[in-house]
Amino acid sequence: MRVKDLLESKKPPVTIKYTKTIQDCMRLLIDNKIGSVIIVDDEKRPIGIITERDIFHLAFRYRGDMMDMIVKDNMTSKLIIGHPDDKIDDIADLITVNKIRHVPIMEDQKLVGIVSIRDVVKARAEQLV
Repeated sequence: MRVKDLLESKKPPVTIKYTKTIQDCMRLLIDNKIGSVIIVDDEKRPIGIITERDIFHLAFRYRGDMMDMIVKDNMTSKLIIGHPDDKIDDIADLITVNKIRHVPIMEDQKLVGIVSIRDVVKARAEQLV
């Protein structure tokens, strides 16, 4: 199975502008019931990612006093990306080797989706049936 097959049944990725606050980001995570948000620049190009785990660490470090912090200052800027033509097993390897849970999927310099570890497990389970 290829990533593009998996993306057909998924909603578009959720993004947030780099100037928004952690509170804005948390609202997106909660409202969309997702584990990560892609940070975009003024031209809507991905420049980073922030995850619920990142926010958990911020909450512990700053004792919850981080709601007005800016996402750009707290994102992971080294994006590890995949491509729609990648095999699901290749994305699984990326996730395992890099110890991450979410892989943004890029095509022609544009964000077209995001694959989570949950998506990988589900796709592999469906292949077994």
